[in-house]
Amino acid sequence: MKVYLYNTMGRKLEEFIPIEEGHVGLYCCGPTVYNYAHIGNLRTYIFEDVLKRVLMLAGYKVKHVMNITDVGHLSDDADSGEDKMVKASKATGKSVWDIAAFYTQAFFNDFDALNNLRPDVSCKATDHIADMIALIQRLEQKGHTYVAGGNVYFSIDTIDDYGKLAGLKLDELKSGQRIEIDSNKRNPKDFVLWFTNSKFKDQAMQWPSPWGASGFPGWHIECSAMSMKYLGEHFDIHCGGIDAIPVHHTNEIAQSEAATGEKWVDYWLHGEFLLSGKGDKMSKSSGEFLTLSLLSSKGYNSLDYRYFCLTASYRSQLQFS
Repeated sequence: MKVYLYNTMGRKLEEFIPIEEGHVGLYCCGPTVYNYAHIGNLRTYIFEDVLKRVLMLAGYKVKHVMNITDVGHLSDDADSGEDKMVKASKATGKSVWDIAAFYTQAFFNDFDALNNLRPDVSCKATDHIADMIALIQRLEQKGHTYVAGGNVYFSIDTIDDYGKLAGLKLDELKSGQRIEIDSNKRNPKDFVLWFTNSKFKDQAMQWPSPWGASGFPGWHIECSAMSMKYLGEHFDIHCGGIDAIPVHHTNEIAQSEAATGEKWVDYWLHGEFLLSGKGDKMSKSSGEFLTLSLLSSKGYNSLDYRYFCLTASYRSQLQFS
């Protein structure tokens, strides 16, 4: 049985040919566990579950890895704002560790209720700090990093294909029109690999590092480090939401391929947004979002929502009201 996948890299339908015959390495970007997952988030995990089942039906043995982000994800994906875990801690008075544990369990309760198959590996960012530091050091040794203001940055000018997933044309981008540019950056599109106290003096989660003051990893480095740890430096499929394409996945590719000097992922698959009844993207940052438990409280079965998601292609926007 042949399987064809729409590859975001190149924007075309391609026959799936695994690196190792009969086996698939599948990495899916997991939740940032500072709040409940909204049903828009959950739509992505349903699409990934269908993908996994199709591959299994085709006879493949799938190794499914998903990260749990419990540190480093700032309120803006491009290195500004506040760590989402710390922000939730301040709002609730609970420790960041308690928040992470509570919302990780809440996420998997929803995941199971939707009849999704659990990942083979669910890896927490805070359990893999040493792996991230090792990957940053590898980039450092190859001349892809610089230290400024105490933070370690990835220099996109050291590679020649930055932005290839998103089709970015760097000379046409106008950084800084809507957000303040980090003055430490040599190029506005450079991104942080490791933060120190120079930027976040009251960060609740910190680890010693080779770069002086204690600090914590940037968001993008975790997926590269953990996917390589469990799937190798070249694997088959990487999935996530469409909003990850221009920054998160673009930066993952840049740092991963700069470190290895080789292609990192063969197939990229992305799920489209779930829109609210008003036609807006469902978002936790707006403060207005629907959870699976809220739907259940109104008398809907979780599988009603799964069925609803299956009424449209995962690459099409879907409106919920």
